[in-house]
Amino acid sequence: MSPKPRVELKWRRPWLYPKQRAAIFDSARFSIIEASTKSGKTFGCMAWIAERAFRGRRGQNFWWVAPVYSVAKIAYRRMKRYLPRSIYQHNDSELTLTFLNGTIIVFKSGEKPDNLYGEDVFGAVMDEASRMREEAFHAIRTTLSATRGPIRIIGNVKGRKNWFFAMARKAEQGDPGRAYHKIIAADAVEAGIIHADEVEEARRDLPAAVFGELYLAEAADDTTNPFGLDHIAACTLQNLAAGPVVAWGWDLAKSVDWTVGIGLNEDGDTAAFDRWQGVPWENTFRRIIELTGRTPALVDSTGVGDPVFERLVREGGSNFNGFKFSSSSKQQLMEGLAVGLQRQEVGFPEGPISKELEMFEYEFTRTGVRYSAPPGLHDDCVMALALANRQLRFAVPLQIFL
Repeated sequence: MSPKPRVELKWRRPWLYPKQRAAIFDSARFSIIEASTKSGKTFGCMAWIAERAFRGRRGQNFWWVAPVYSVAKIAYRRMKRYLPRSIYQHNDSELTLTFLNGTIIVFKSGEKPDNLYGEDVFGAVMDEASRMREEAFHAIRTTLSATRGPIRIIGNVKGRKNWFFAMARKAEQGDPGRAYHKIIAADAVEAGIIHADEVEEARRDLPAAVFGELYLAEAADDTTNPFGLDHIAACTLQNLAAGPVVAWGWDLAKSVDWTVGIGLNEDGDTAAFDRWQGVPWENTFRRIIELTGRTPALVDSTGVGDPVFERLVREGGSNFNGFKFSSSSKQQLMEGLAVGLQRQEVGFPEGPISKELEMFEYEFTRTGVRYSAPPGLHDDCVMALALANRQLRFAVPLQIFL
């Protein structure tokens, strides 16, 4: 009996518009995509996972995971219509597509995360991730460990208090191995995927916050941001402002944080901005002195920053002033920055500074108000901006020891 001939499937990637293709077929193993409704994110990921399966080997599993079974079934039916019937066998009760080369795409629900453990998966899509429990991601992540399989995590923006939004912000801040992309309705209109009239009609019909999330991929503001998204937007500049810098703020790195320096001009606009990570303290020390020069600067002198600050004064000059963070001093610092933003007395370019300000939050506790970035995210730019703002507002150099 002669052996079965090896089946070779020929794959031809469907047309995707440039921004859609760049987001979904990014070379990064993890691609986190915040996208508006009807922007083509689902179709693009269907093409992506089908291509992975076509190029896979017999017995390899690929997963499409949705928040609930009914949504997974919608994707399953769409995939059946999308692919030529001659190249796969389907199982409607199991929601599986088995291709002629022996690979399998399984459509699953993330409703019960414990049911997702155990398999070895060679590629996955998390559909509507903002509506899925974080535990589902934890489970899917373990299935990709042995295979080092890639994953596409896609969804509409749905508020700020969810793991998908936090993960997107980390990827946007340059988390290693994770790419971030944003696709909005205007991109789909430009590509001819949806009509501009439909978007404008939705704008008229929907509340502004709902339209912003569904069509612009912008998270609705909430009461936990101490600055206000409108105020942040009003203070955002297109580029760095013209100098000279008259006040610096320096937030020093702890552990995996960033060292950030922000220099403001006399109008309060950011005229200099630098940040780095993982640099030896000796290099950090020299770099701060070189950038600051003789300009007045307020420096984080808390914990590991204390000996650095003392050395800056000793070798850099008396223009360096220290700020020790405590719950009360941080509250005063943040309230001062909030006032500056509300009065539009502070300006900064769009990018890491504006993104951190948007994510920053506060909560009332038994001992007062606690200001911080959400767990896993950075607030170094916020701290440096607040320090620079405080330095600028005090004509006499200020030392704070609390």
